Amino acid sequence: MDVTVSELMELFLQSPLVTWVKTFGPFGSGNQDNLTMYMDLADGIFLNQIMLQIDPRPTNQRINKHVNNDVNLRIQNLTILVRNIKTYYQVRRARPFRIHAGVSRSPLPPGL
Repeated sequence: MDVTVSELMELFLQSPLVTWVKTFGPFGSGNQDNLTMYMDLADGIFLNQIMLQIDPRPTNQRINKHVNNDVNLRIQNLTILVRNIKTYYQVRRARPFRIHAGVSRSPLPPGL
């Protein structure tokens, strides 16, 4: 069974990851064809905007907002995204675990 690129793109754009990304708002100009929506994700601009919503701490790196199908600019944007995701999780992991009043330390029910 041969699968075309457009069928693979359609499957990707219907994936749970893309569905989750769409919850942050329409990317690009909203109503677009599949190729344009895919390219909007591949250039890294919208994904970096989502990361800024998740972790609004300022970063020294600026994303390239005018990629114009330049592979090197796309790679730079996606590299910044991966670096910001890694930093976010390293900072989150380094925070001490806080116990709130009335919350048991044990994941087991009381008495076990």
